[in-house]
Amino acid sequence: MASPIDLARRVAGFGDDELEHMMRLFRTWSLIADLNLGDALFLAPTAQSDDHFVVLGNVRANTAPTLYEDDPLGDSHAWVNRPHVSAAWRTGEIQRARVTLGPHFPDGKADIVAAPYRVEGRAIGVLLLERRSGVRELFQLEQTYVSLADRLVQMVADGVFPFVDGAEPQYGAPRVGDGLLVLDAERRVAFLSPNAVSALHRLGLQRPTIGRLLSDSGLDDSFVRTAHAVRTVVTQELDRGMDVTVTSRCIPLIESEKLKGSFVLFRDISELKRRDRMLVSKDATIREIHHRVKNNLQTISSLLRVQARRLESQESKDALAESVRRIAAIAIVHETLANDADALASGDDAPFLDVAKPLIRLIEEGLQSPDHPISFTLEGDAERLPLVRSMPLAVVLTELLQNVVDHGFPRGSDIADPTVSISFRVVGDEVVVTVVDNGVGPGVDFDIDESAGLGLTLVKTFVSTELAGTITMRVGDGPAANPGAITSIRFPRDWDDRVAGPAVGS
Repeated sequence: MASPIDLARRVAGFGDDELEHMMRLFRTWSLIADLNLGDALFLAPTAQSDDHFVVLGNVRANTAPTLYEDDPLGDSHAWVNRPHVSAAWRTGEIQRARVTLGPHFPDGKADIVAAPYRVEGRAIGVLLLERRSGVRELFQLEQTYVSLADRLVQMVADGVFPFVDGAEPQYGAPRVGDGLLVLDAERRVAFLSPNAVSALHRLGLQRPTIGRLLSDSGLDDSFVRTAHAVRTVVTQELDRGMDVTVTSRCIPLIESEKLKGSFVLFRDISELKRRDRMLVSKDATIREIHHRVKNNLQTISSLLRVQARRLESQESKDALAESVRRIAAIAIVHETLANDADALASGDDAPFLDVAKPLIRLIEEGLQSPDHPISFTLEGDAERLPLVRSMPLAVVLTELLQNVVDHGFPRGSDIADPTVSISFRVVGDEVVVTVVDNGVGPGVDFDIDESAGLGLTLVKTFVSTELAGTITMRVGDGPAANPGAITSIRFPRDWDDRVAGPAVGS
């Protein structure tokens, strides 16, 4: 099934400007559907034929049953089968009718409203509202809903609604059923729903009196005054201490370019706010944990350095120095997670390029000779990896870079412009890490599977068990004197962590 944007481009011939306006309608039209107690569809003439319409979008009301069991998106209709849609498009005027429903709704009827959707005076499609009718008389609240829907539809036909600068709240947007209050042009209360009364009571306010100003109830109605003045949607959060938060959203009602009133939707978002505070507290706790783990690892590294200075055996000192670098690699991952706000929001996912950069500095400062510096380059995709992958991969990369410095560019080697390139790429469903150098190379008979050194043994173990991946190392493509080496690691991008062993540092 094609998306609404794909259909609009391919079938209706929409350009970027029409698409932008269509999506603005889609971001707000659930309000119209809920108020109208029925379905809303957006249709536009097809580019190939001027006697057919295609459904580019639809939304079902949260306040009433739908008329559509299947998704009508992409359905094509001849003008003769949708005469009211055709009339709205041709005349530029709103069409209203009561029609008999199909065989799936015996004895059922529907009230339909078809309105041209104008943008800068030009119609780009038709907004079609369909509501089941004749089942029973509408209650007063439902009658108010439908009346407001009619006024919004007229604003759509006039090219006034949706408002260009009416930004949607990030979350917790009030819905029709959460609480409704209707005001006239002088901000006097004309109607309020029981849920609106409850929301205001939660704020410790009196019940507004019909015919009186909203501010008389004790509510700060500055957001209403702003909405009336600038004629656009204004949202405001109203607080009562730390425990109660009610969000309010004022939508002006404009007829013939004159402000005729507005309606306000209320929603109690106290529970959402409480959860937000819990998440902020949790994020701060996780950040502090990563910070303390990093500090503890640095303390261990310091103790190992003190121990190394007391040793006389150079072999023992080198072994402790390698352990310090491995611990430092793990500490870098925790430091990255502690300092990266996005990592906390995404569940301990670390941007691995941000991890690799300090790892390279660690090797540059701790291993290479200042008389014969090695140039390191890093490139790749900005992929985020979960902690269970970034931790072992950091250790693996540290071991590989240390192996390159020790064996690819041994002391006494005379290689001009020694370089090491690290690449981090996402290829299909795999993450591919490649390390390429122009050193002396591992030798044509080298087989990493037969290597018994501690560093490469750790690399093979971590790649196969912690990353569920594979590693290859071969002679590079350089000259015979210094062909270099090419090491490639591949592991699944979406590997199931449950099959892995415990992550390093866990």
